[in-house]
Amino acid sequence: MKTSQTVLGIDLGGTNVRAGIVAPAQELQIVSTRIRASGTEQEVLEDIYQVADQFMHKGVTHIGIGVPSVVDVEQGIVYDVANIASWKEVPLKALMEARYKVPVLVNNDANCFVLGEKYFGQAKGVHSIVGLAIGTGMGAGIVVKDKLFSGSNCGAGEFGMVEYLDQIVEYYASGQFFRNVYKEGGEVFFERARQGDAQALAAFAELGTHIGNAMKTILYTYDPEMIILGGSIAQTYDFFQETMWARIRTLQFTRTVERLQVRVSGLKHANLLGAASLWMDAAL
Repeated sequence: MKTSQTVLGIDLGGTNVRAGIVAPAQELQIVSTRIRASGTEQEVLEDIYQVADQFMHKGVTHIGIGVPSVVDVEQGIVYDVANIASWKEVPLKALMEARYKVPVLVNNDANCFVLGEKYFGQAKGVHSIVGLAIGTGMGAGIVVKDKLFSGSNCGAGEFGMVEYLDQIVEYYASGQFFRNVYKEGGEVFFERARQGDAQALAAFAELGTHIGNAMKTILYTYDPEMIILGGSIAQTYDFFQETMWARIRTLQFTRTVERLQVRVSGLKHANLLGAASLWMDAAL
């Protein structure tokens, strides 16, 4: 951050909202509260205000917010926020600026994830990155030549929505896979795989094949230097990496495969840090 900036990063999820000041030489301190996901638009706003209010006396000059939705980045309007039924069209930027009297940027949470990794995580110094978030779904943030690429409608990186086999990519290449194919949750398979269960290990190998195919699409489309994995499924990387790499190695461009770096995120609060980093990206 510029030495004159004290940025409040806010990460809105379907269950919690987290906030923390991101500024030079300051330790990140997080305040979190559960949101009323089934509440009204105003009630959810008040949950956000509750955490933001606790920081505004500390000289905050800018606010960055990540949300699990499509965003009109210019206007800061969020649409159809995941797991918050009342948030169909919310002018979040305007509402926050009216309350706090500081400039606000709003973007998709996957875009914030990749910026968090670029400025604070394993992607420091990397110029072309895809941050692939694999949890209950699959989404991605994309950095091209050091600059976040959101697309015309903040829809870039939705690789999980691409048609694949008889469904779409995230049906097979996310946490949905275990429920969709094996009718049981991924947590159960993870515990079984840790115990060496053959069926569970085979299921993760199958998952790796699907994730590898998704990564081939990413490589053919964006040819990044690094793909960094986040989300709950990324934490099971050891169980699917072999088959994932087997598929990646079938890419026609062998030099791309040789140069590709794949990392698993270990950065705490990556989305929050990335939300604050929206202001660093905007300065480029």
